[in-house]
Formats: sequence, C-alpha cells, structure tokens
Amino acid sequence: MSSLQPVRGTRDVLPEEARRVRRVIETGRNVAERYGYEEMATPILEFTEVFSRTLGDTSDIVTKEMYTFRDKSGDSLTLRPEGTAGVARALISGGLSGQLPFKCFYAGPMFRHERPQKGRLRQFHQIGVELLGVEEPVGDVEAIALGAAVLDALGVGATLELNTLGNAASRAAYRRRLEEYFGDRREELSEDSRTRLERNPLRILDSKDEGDLAVVAGAPALDDFLDAESRDFFAAVREGLESLGVVYRRNPRLVRGLDYYCHVAFEFTTDALGAQGAVLAGGRYDGLVETMGGPRTPGVGWASGIERLAMLIGESPPRSRPLAVVPVGERAERMGLQVAEELRRAGYRVDLGYRGRMKQRMKRANRLGARAAVIIGEDEMERQAATVRDLDSGAQEAVPFSDLDTFLARYR
Repeated sequence: MSSLQPVRGTRDVLPEEARRVRRVIETGRNVAERYGYEEMATPILEFTEVFSRTLGDTSDIVTKEMYTFRDKSGDSLTLRPEGTAGVARALISGGLSGQLPFKCFYAGPMFRHERPQKGRLRQFHQIGVELLGVEEPVGDVEAIALGAAVLDALGVGATLELNTLGNAASRAAYRRRLEEYFGDRREELSEDSRTRLERNPLRILDSKDEGDLAVVAGAPALDDFLDAESRDFFAAVREGLESLGVVYRRNPRLVRGLDYYCHVAFEFTTDALGAQGAVLAGGRYDGLVETMGGPRTPGVGWASGIERLAMLIGESPPRSRPLAVVPVGERAERMGLQVAEELRRAGYRVDLGYRGRMKQRMKRANRLGARAAVIIGEDEMERQAATVRDLDSGAQEAVPFSDLDTFLARYR
C-alpha cells in the first residue's frame, strides 16, 4: 500500500459536513414523525436473494453495481444497495403483516459499485419512508406531501415531477407495444437495451445511452394504454396533491422499470448541483412483498440521498459557542477537570485545555470561537474562585467555583 487513502468511492465525513448530514437526518426524522412514521433500521448485510428477487436480474443494480460476496458459511451476502427491499423483507420475516398499515422512516448507508461523481458515491447514505398496506391514492398523496415537507424544512427548492405507470393490465398492454416498437429498432439499441428488450422493455426507457435516448424519443406513450382504473387512480392522486397545495409537473417519460411498480412514480428534481437530477424519488410498488413470498401488500415510498441534500442546504446553522476551561498548574488541572464536568452536566458545551502554557491554551480557546474562558491557576485555587474572561470584550471577573453555573448562564 503506497499511501493510506479512503477506498475509491468512499470518503471521510468531517465535522462541518457531519453537522449538515445530521441536520438532514434529524429533519427527515422529525417531519416523518409528524406524519406518523416511526423509525426503523434494517441490517446493512442481507442475503443476496433479497435484492436479486426484488430488483430483477436484469437491472443495472443487480448486474453491475451490487457488492456481493460469499461468507465463511458459503452464503451469498450483499451490502444493501437500497432500503425498500430490506423493509419489505422485515415485514415478512418479522411477522408485521398483522400491523398494517405499517409506516416507517429509515436512514443509513447504502452501497453501489458505480462511477463516483458529485453527490454520488459507492458508499452513500439515504433517508427514506415506506407506507405498506394502503392501496388507496391517499397513501401516495401522503408520501409525496411528506417528501415535499422534508425538502421545504431543509430549504431545498425542487420541482416535483409526476407520472402514472398504470395498473398491471395497462402496463402489460404497453409492454407488448414497446416490444414491437423496440423490436423493429433492435439494431439501433445498445447491447444492454437489447438484453432488456428480451426481459423487460420498460427498462429501456430508463437508459442513459445516447443512442438509446434517440430511439426512446419516438417510443409510444403509456397514456395511450391506460384503462379507466389507472386514469381514475392518477386523477385522485393529482386532485389530492392540488388540494394540499403541492405543485407538480407531469413528466410522461418518468418510469420505473421493475414489474412490481404501478400507478404513481415521482421525483423531486433540481439543477442546483449542475445537471438536473433527482434529490428525492419514489413510487407505488404493490407487488413487491408478494414477489418476496409474502402476502399481497400494497406499498408506496421514497428515498433521498443525504449527501446531495447536505450539499444543497449549504452551511449548517451556527452552533452555540463553547466555554473554555483553562487550568494552569498541577492542582488546577484536577480542579479544571471537575469544573468542566460539572458545567457539561449542567448543559454547557465545554472545551478543556489539556496542555501547554496559558498562552497556548488561550489560543486554542480563541481558535474554537469560545465565548468565555474559565481560567484556573494557583491564585484561583487559593481564592476558590475562577477568573471568567469574556473573550469578546476582554472583561474578566472572579467568580466563586460554587457560583459558576449561575454566572455563566449569560453565555449560554
């Protein structure tokens, strides 16, 4: 190893960014709680089948991006590439089907072996929500409104793009038409899309290949194949969003290629990070739990990349400034440790000067932006009173150790 560096596609999250990340997670958690979603967590490791059965063996995630390996027992395990499949698995293995509707919020790391780019890494983090057991359009409306509320609370401006994928019958008719259309243009498609044509032509609509995009531009529209049930469901979702004042834009090319997705698909997009991209995306997946061997359980949910949101919210709000406890001398060191601990237990943010002469310790206090310094030296020990120096004005005052909590309340 020539140098110690993070693995490609991973990175250290240093304190300033960590504060923004924490703000994203806490905001998502707090907003989700207002909507009745409780937090849960699934393992980072799952049996590979959890994802290969749900994401499909022709999806890019399964064929190209999953971190999969065999453990010492010979089991095939995968680092989770997304959150929904694990929640669905937990519903089945945890016997939670009797608790429907099941509403949850999650936050945590995901892993995909893809080309690292701005705001998208091989180890990345997401917040997300899942609503299982509600088949009515109100479930979609609530999930979308929750996503909009999270972005609004973070101050992230984004455009909601909305589409319908129709029910199973509508999608089957559309799929047959796509097979004909792309079959006639097979030679114009990329190798990946030729494979998708054999298994699920809807996934061609997700292709980012430039040649594929030219072919997709002339593809038939799903709207022409929607039956009355599909149209009514989509109309109810749109009416629900409009009644809540959630603004959206129809995007008829927004699709989800997996078979269990149906009805509404949505994305909140922004161009604030350069090329337009989704910052929060989701949809309805009524067939997912059934695909995994569980009972028929309708579902809808979304996920959002924490790194991208952290970049969009900019600087984190200013933190409260700490107090600096500056002991000088052997006796004062012990007293300083006690004073710092008592102040911390009283709710103050305290930095303790560990070593060096007083000048060096005061430099550290100023570098940290401390509001005041609690100085304890031999003289202070004799008087049983610390010298409290206001680091903005330079004024200082002797304060008995027993009165420090009361006196320092002005610096909270």
